[in-house]
Amino acid sequence: MAFGAVLAALGVEFFLLPNGVIDSGVVGVSIILSEITDISKGLFTVLLNIPFLWFAYKHGGHKFIVRAFFSIIIFSLCLVAFERISAGLDKLIGIIFGALSLGLGVGIIMRFGGCLDGTEMFSLWLSKKKNVSVGTLLMIINIFIFMASAFVFGWNSALYSMVAYFFVTKLIDMVIEGVDESKAVMIITKEPEELAKRIMEDLGRSITYINGTKGYTRNEVQIIYSVVTRLEISKVREIISLTDPLAFMTITNLADVVGGHRHK
Repeated sequence: MAFGAVLAALGVEFFLLPNGVIDSGVVGVSIILSEITDISKGLFTVLLNIPFLWFAYKHGGHKFIVRAFFSIIIFSLCLVAFERISAGLDKLIGIIFGALSLGLGVGIIMRFGGCLDGTEMFSLWLSKKKNVSVGTLLMIINIFIFMASAFVFGWNSALYSMVAYFFVTKLIDMVIEGVDESKAVMIITKEPEELAKRIMEDLGRSITYINGTKGYTRNEVQIIYSVVTRLEISKVREIISLTDPLAFMTITNLADVVGGHRHK
């Protein structure tokens, strides 16, 4: 999370701000207020996040707010430390690398249970309720913030910021959900009970039996169907090799999973 906070702060101060592009969410509001008042954007970032930390605390996120507060403090200190430095790059290149650095930084923080911005906290909570990606919710919220920034930095800056944050949201989703990409497995085996037991016990995944008939022998079989993450595929292969090396398995990529699939 500390590494992610440093990476995000570098993206803002080193690449984006020198090219007239602001960050989003609470940080974006802090940049706007800092421009108006000449007060440190790092201080505004901490102060404006306090109500969201309280919101997270009231909804039972006691451990979460510790991680979030840690990330916010590191990020705010880095904003102060990196203030007024610039990569001196072409505007387009600076925006691309700024979005890359910011998106990866925020995604890493979220991936490890922290949060950098109050709007991210709210989006994380709402995404669990409405089954909408965190990145999509952040984009909706930040469109209004970027529109407000146009009155301070100009419409060119606001539009560049929207384009940059489009890439940031995609990177956030990729970092958060990429590792947890869901895959469906269907397994035809002579040991369905033992194999299903191992999948449920070793991986904690539920399974469904599907009755089938083999085409050549006309023998009745039980097909095991389960949804696992990309990282769990290797474990499924290992379970099959130990239980029934001759089992037949297909693996299918899933666009989305709704219901019956619980994330930690």
